Amino acid sequence: MLHTERLIMRPWHTDDAPSLFEYASDERIGLAAGWPPHTSVEHSQEIIQTVFSRPLAYAVTLKQDNTAIGLAALLMGKDSNFDIADDEAEIAYWIGVPFWGQGLIPEAVKELMRHAFDELDFNALWCGYFADNENSRKAQEKCGFKHHHTEENKFNPFMNDYRTEHVSRIGKKEWQALAASKSH
Repeated sequence: MLHTERLIMRPWHTDDAPSLFEYASDERIGLAAGWPPHTSVEHSQEIIQTVFSRPLAYAVTLKQDNTAIGLAALLMGKDSNFDIADDEAEIAYWIGVPFWGQGLIPEAVKELMRHAFDELDFNALWCGYFADNENSRKAQEKCGFKHHHTEENKFNPFMNDYRTEHVSRIGKKEWQALAASKSH
């Protein structure tokens, strides 16, 4: 488990399915993130048991009630959407619409970055966002990610469509310098 000022990031449990469905059934979430909205609590439960069962996929929960309101995950190797080295990972995230604009995703991502660099010894982290997703771009910039490249007409198998994806990156040394400058 990972902890921040307002959040606990913990493994997903099957009893998170109702709250996952509540937020992941909103098409504003999935379509922006590149996956179809959830269609039932059972569908959400299946996603928990398959997609979210990875070791470094965390339910983002508020400290006061431990209810899953989003996801923050480190995707390594073949799990990543990018062709990255073995000592690198992609950060994936989303949060329910009622929690947009509160800085919760940057808070979760910064803790995931600390975990990835300090405890797991990754050398770089990657993030992507689709062309229309300004909120995701802003969240990545707040966390210190810098634009690396853009992939035009990238096939998205979850939605069976083609999209433009902007890819950003931060290296361990860049993150350490950023962390050091904020501690002074």
